[in-house]
Amino acid sequence: MSFCSFFGGEPSSLILYPSGIYVCSKCDHQLFSSRSKYEHSSPWPAFTETIQEDSVSKHEERPGAYKVRCGKCGNGLGHEFVNDGPTKGLSRF
Repeated sequence: MSFCSFFGGEPSSLILYPSGIYVCSKCDHQLFSSRSKYEHSSPWPAFTETIQEDSVSKHEERPGAYKVRCGKCGNGLGHEFVNDGPTKGLSRF
């Protein structure tokens, strides 16, 4: 998952704690481990998996692009793009 906006920058929705856990900037819900972060062609953070199955919710905004929100408070986190990831064919967490 790459966190980026279709129309420009989104406000920072993630906070990284010293423990290596990324949390939602609005409600502190645990979202991602820094171990699942990978280098991406965009300047936005990108992750291969969430901390828990319900860490985020997603809904399709257009074919191949999903809006990703915090699973607890609904804060907008960015987008997930199908077939975008560190290995070919990675499309979801």
